[in-house]
Amino acid sequence: MRPGRRVVVVGGVVALLLVGVAQAALAQEPTVGVPLDGTLEERVLRNEVGLNLLLVVLGGALVVFMQAGFAMVESGYTRAKNAAQVALQNFTVFGLAMVAYFAVGYGLQFAAVAVPAIGLTEPAGRLWPSVETGLFGVGGFFLSGATSPGALAFFLFQAAFMDTAATIPTGAMQERWRFGAFVWWGLFCGAVYFPLYGAWVWGGGWLSTLGTNLGLGNGVVDFAGSGVVHGIGGAAALTGAIVLGPRMGKYRRDGTARVIPGHNIPLALLGTFILLFGWFGFNAASTFAATDTRFAVVAANTALAAAAGTVAALVTSYLRLGKPDPGMIANGMLGGLVAVTGPCAFIAPWAAFVIGAIAGTVVVVVAPILEHRLRIDDPVGAVTVHLVCGLLGLVAVGVFADGTYGGGYNGVEGAVTGVLYGSAGWGQLAAQLVACLVILVYGCGLSYAYFRLQDAVAPIRSRPEDERVGLDVEELGVLGYPDFAIIDDADDLPAGVRTDQTGEWWRP
Repeated sequence: MRPGRRVVVVGGVVALLLVGVAQAALAQEPTVGVPLDGTLEERVLRNEVGLNLLLVVLGGALVVFMQAGFAMVESGYTRAKNAAQVALQNFTVFGLAMVAYFAVGYGLQFAAVAVPAIGLTEPAGRLWPSVETGLFGVGGFFLSGATSPGALAFFLFQAAFMDTAATIPTGAMQERWRFGAFVWWGLFCGAVYFPLYGAWVWGGGWLSTLGTNLGLGNGVVDFAGSGVVHGIGGAAALTGAIVLGPRMGKYRRDGTARVIPGHNIPLALLGTFILLFGWFGFNAASTFAATDTRFAVVAANTALAAAAGTVAALVTSYLRLGKPDPGMIANGMLGGLVAVTGPCAFIAPWAAFVIGAIAGTVVVVVAPILEHRLRIDDPVGAVTVHLVCGLLGLVAVGVFADGTYGGGYNGVEGAVTGVLYGSAGWGQLAAQLVACLVILVYGCGLSYAYFRLQDAVAPIRSRPEDERVGLDVEELGVLGYPDFAIIDDADDLPAGVRTDQTGEWWRP
C-alpha cells in the first residue's frame, strides 16, 4: 500500500473511533458507585459484590500479565535477529485488539449478558435475531450503557481473554509476518473474529442454547475458554501459517525439515512459568464470584493438569528422542493447561490429571506430524497447543464432567454431566462435538479468508531480503541484540559454522 493511501486509511479508522467515542460519551450516564450507607443486609450484599469484583479484577490483571509470558516464549523460540519484532507483536496486540474490542467486539459478544454476582444486572443490549438463535449482540458499543463497576470489571476481564486469543497466531506466524499486516489482524480479531464465536458460547448465542432448544445437555459448555479462546486462536494460527508458508530455509529441496533453533530457550521456559501463573486468573476467576468456593477446585485442577502435561511430555519426548526436549516439555505444560481450561470447574482432580497427561502426550506426538508430514511451519507449536488441545478440552467436558457442579448453566436445570457419569452425558458430548466442528468451520474458514484477502490487497509476508537480514533491523530499525553481528550471506560465515541457512546471527 502506498504511503499516502496508508495515511488516508489509518486516518479514517482513527476518525471513526473518535466519532464513536464521542457518541458514546454524549449518551453515557455517569458511572454509578454503590452508596456506603444502608441496612445491614444491604451492606453485607455490597461487601459480597465487592469481594466478587475484586476476584474478577485481579483475575483480569493476571490474564493481562500472560502477555508477558507469551512475549517471552515466542521471542525465546525465535532467532535473535527477529526477537524484538516478535516481542513487539505480543506487546502491541494488547492495545490494538482492546481498542477494537472496546469499539465493537464487546458489544457483539456480551450485549445481552448480565452477571448479578458482580453487580452487572442490566444488559447493555440484546441478541440478534432472537434470544433462541442469537448470532451477535446489538448494543454496548464503545461501552455505552456500562455505568456500573460490575460492567466495567466484566469488560476488563473479557478483554484480557480476547487479547489472549489475538496473540496466539503470532507464535505460529513469527519470523515472516510483516508487522504492518499484523496490525490489521489485531483490529480484526478484537472487533469481529473472536467476539462472534464468543457470543455463540458465552454471550447467550445459539451454541449455548443447544440444551434448551435441542436437549443436548447444558448446551455448549466451555468454562474458561478451551474453545472460545484457545481453539479460535489456534485456528487462526493454523491458517495464518498456511497462507504465509514456511520460513526461508525451513525445508530442503527433498521436503525434509531443518531445525531452526530459537535463540534463548531459558527465556521461553521462564515465559511458560509466567503463563502458568496467569492461568490461575484465567480459570479460577471465571467463577465471577469469590463467594463461589468452586474457584479453589478450579485452581487445583489447573495445577494438576499443568503438572501432568509437563511430566507426560517429558516422558514422551525422552522415549521418542532419547533426550528431554525443553520445547516439547514446556508445550506439554501449556497443552495440559489449555485442555483443562474448558472442563476445570466440572471435573474431579483425578480427571484433571488424566486430561493434562493426555494433552502433554498429544503435543509431542502431533507437533512433528504437522511439521514433517503436513509441512506446516509453526515455530512455537501454537497449532498443537491451542487448537488441538483446545478441541481436546471441549471433548473432555462431555466425557469427564461429574455432575456435581453447573446446575442452571445455560438455563438448563441439571448439572453438567459427561458420559462417564450417566446416559445424559451423551447429549453433552454431542453439544461439545458441535462446538469443535464450528471452530474448525468458522474459525479456520473465516481466518483463512481474512488472511487470503489481506494478502491479495497487500502482501502479509515480509520481503525475502528482510527475512535474511532480520526483521528487527529492516522493520523496526533496532536490534534486539545489538552486540550480535549480522551475516548477510552464507559465504561470510566463518569456517566451522557454515549452515544451509542464510541471514543467521552469530556471536563474534
